[in-house]
Amino acid sequence: MSSDEAVRLAISLAHEANAIAAPNPAVGCVITSADGRVLGAGHTQQAGGPHAEIMALRDASARGVVVAGATAYVTLEPCSHHGRTGPCCDALIAAGIRKVVASIADPNPLVAGQGFERLRAAGIEVEVGPLAAESRELNIGFFSRMIRKTPWVRLKAAASLDGKTALENGTSQWITSEAARADGHAWRARAGAILTGVGTVIEDDPRLDVRLVESTRQPPLVIVDSRLQTPPTARLFEVERKVWIYAAGRDEAKAAALEARGATVSCIANPHGKVDLAALLRDLAAREVNELHVEAGHKLNGSLMREGLVDELLLYVAPKFIGAGLGIASRPHPGGALTSLGDALALEFRSFEAVGPDLRIVARVAGRDRF
Repeated sequence: MSSDEAVRLAISLAHEANAIAAPNPAVGCVITSADGRVLGAGHTQQAGGPHAEIMALRDASARGVVVAGATAYVTLEPCSHHGRTGPCCDALIAAGIRKVVASIADPNPLVAGQGFERLRAAGIEVEVGPLAAESRELNIGFFSRMIRKTPWVRLKAAASLDGKTALENGTSQWITSEAARADGHAWRARAGAILTGVGTVIEDDPRLDVRLVESTRQPPLVIVDSRLQTPPTARLFEVERKVWIYAAGRDEAKAAALEARGATVSCIANPHGKVDLAALLRDLAAREVNELHVEAGHKLNGSLMREGLVDELLLYVAPKFIGAGLGIASRPHPGGALTSLGDALALEFRSFEAVGPDLRIVARVAGRDRF
């Protein structure tokens, strides 16, 4: 196996960690001998579990091979601090690894080059850079949380070809196919948390969990609920996970009823008596949310877009034409309706893919990933 092939295999392994690693980054590691034989490979496990490097070392041990003098290919700088687990640098040094090839430095201030320094101090050769863009993209939420101190916000919507997400009477189930809904659950599974508004909770009584794809975890559910109108009997409480409700003010009786169902109620208000959405994102970052998956109604979608808080759109477009109906976001631009096309929100298409009879589009706010 060539060096390029080893790095690509490590990236492939990192993808396998994408739905389980949060809040840690998704990392892959491949250890090869001098002649290119794979001695061990692995990826990051669930939070509190082994990191990619440890899994690769364990794999080598299970194969009965010695890794002294070998090269470790890893998609992110090995950690150098004690967090939920011990430093991966120390494990690589103790194993006698000769060289470490890393795709990119860890943006976590607790690491941020210190891992490389520790490896070099131990006499290990360090190379940085192969497939750096791919590794960063795979962990865009982790980089966002570490650098911007907010999660990467991905707004998901299912719409007709003419951009309608519901009929005028609010009916929206189902515009897209079962295949598209299952694909949407896969994106839910990789998220650090799922966000919705109280309007959606009251109108649709959704579970907003991961059930159409296999998953080892249920991301926390975040509800924007200025007046604490979430019913304690809502179906969302049937799912075993964290529920974080953000209000503009605390009604003790309502809060107590929701907390009795296991919810955590926080009050973060803006001057207009609504939930301060920017402050909410900062609070979610403090709760270690890397990617925030938004599935909300057109009003909350519009508020997030008006405040410039949406980084990426995940759109499922059905081959249907509805005509009159509700759109993805109400009043998405500051100041209301645009008078110039030059003021439209600029997006960059990232991918197009057929999902059943529907089309999945990932579009990113232009320049949003340059941090």
